Amino acid sequence: MFQWMRKMRKQRRKPWQEVLVDEEGMKKVSASVKKNKQILEHAYHACADLIIRSFATKDSVENNMLIAYLGGTANVEEINEHVMKGLQSSNRPLDGLKALEQSVAITDTKKIHTFNDVFINIADGKPVLFAEGINTALSLGMSKWATRAVEDTQTEPVIRGAKEGFVESMQVNVTLLRKRIRTPRLKLKTLVIGDYSRTQVALLYIDGLCDPELLKEVKKRINGIHIDGVWDGGMVQEQIQDNQRSVFPQILTTERPDVVCASLLDGKCSLIFEGSPNALILPTTFFAFMQSPEDYYVGYMISSLLRMLRFGFLLIALLAPAFYIAIVTFHQEMIPTTLIMAMASMREQVPFPALVEALVMEVTFEGLREAGVRLPRQVGQAISIVGALVIGQAAIMASLVSPAMVIIVSITAIASFMIPHYELSIAVRILRFPIMIIASMVGLFGVVLSVIVIVVHLASLRSFGTPYLEPLAPFKKQGAGDSIIRKRIQNQNIRQHMTGKTWNKQRRWKEKT
Repeated sequence: MFQWMRKMRKQRRKPWQEVLVDEEGMKKVSASVKKNKQILEHAYHACADLIIRSFATKDSVENNMLIAYLGGTANVEEINEHVMKGLQSSNRPLDGLKALEQSVAITDTKKIHTFNDVFINIADGKPVLFAEGINTALSLGMSKWATRAVEDTQTEPVIRGAKEGFVESMQVNVTLLRKRIRTPRLKLKTLVIGDYSRTQVALLYIDGLCDPELLKEVKKRINGIHIDGVWDGGMVQEQIQDNQRSVFPQILTTERPDVVCASLLDGKCSLIFEGSPNALILPTTFFAFMQSPEDYYVGYMISSLLRMLRFGFLLIALLAPAFYIAIVTFHQEMIPTTLIMAMASMREQVPFPALVEALVMEVTFEGLREAGVRLPRQVGQAISIVGALVIGQAAIMASLVSPAMVIIVSITAIASFMIPHYELSIAVRILRFPIMIIASMVGLFGVVLSVIVIVVHLASLRSFGTPYLEPLAPFKKQGAGDSIIRKRIQNQNIRQHMTGKTWNKQRRWKEKT
């Protein structure tokens, strides 16, 4: 038993080409339609959605043509109109592959020689055409996947700005970017991830603005991923970011095309996944998670004020409960006499220390927030709001917590909602608990020490070689104008994450000498 387990541990995951190439996949396409049909039926013996249609051309008595595709993935109307009717009514003799291509009334065709390529194209939703006497099949670009319409994003709403968000179709998402950046310099390279899912990934960048070394590193990390399937960009994000053990996200995730376009123009690159509405932007910095796309759609004074407000509420969301615990437990002399007498009267009937109060309320609120997300949309928001009010009031009436603690937890929750990006908000919520515990043991000294440790950790992080706290650490004067505050748009002539580089008139990337 243990020998078998050790043997399984030593086995490495094979790349997807080796997984898909089996006995049938190794075979070459035959010139016999009947033999090709037998191989398809054997390979898809338990697949009820495989459709194999045999038909005859005008000059043939027996069925000499065969087309195979998966139901629901191919455009059946185009197959009937442009392929089958065209071949059945063609007066041209099909005496070779070239004549067959000319008889098929579509331009997106691809020659296939092995059944491994046949299986791959059928899985991609492309019908495959076989002809009698021709040992090469044709892949027809007639895929038609079901997808939802383009609509507003649910996670990144804005008052002013575009209301278009990404969908689960990679082609539609790329089209939304092409609509905004209309230049041939916007390049797209397709990669494949997943041994069985074979998920297509689009790597987008602007030629001349993106660092070539960054592109090489991204491709290297993606090609090094060996996994059975990929359903969302988060599964790849976890494996390609620099520090996988950090709670802070090092790759920006967004559902907004305008955010991706702005990042591409900043010299970054983006990853778009088939089947996922979330795009990855890399490299990124900590300050990018504190910015909203609406910052650039309003005046620079308003957006600068909102940004400073977000950073202030970030500190409140991270430190408010711990600060309250430290003051109440160790530093009562810092509280004014009138206030401390009022707090003492409120806490007189509470049997628990401040740490237990805070933990109970924070865990309860986090549970209500998670329940509100998982419940149906019609009742989730009402349950979370009513539940918080009822439980908070009941806890005060039962003398389990003090009213001051309910106020602190409520302010903390509101402050966490001020963080624009959900992943950074989760990181803050996670770090809040150990800081509370440290504050209950050593007071404000522990709070200050925790902040120092967090800042040192942030300064040590990298996102594909870019310092996480850039442009403040290391400090770069040219790029600091779009971090905590926002410069006027006409003054933003420096690409922030590459302030160590210069750009010539041809917009080509080069090192600063």
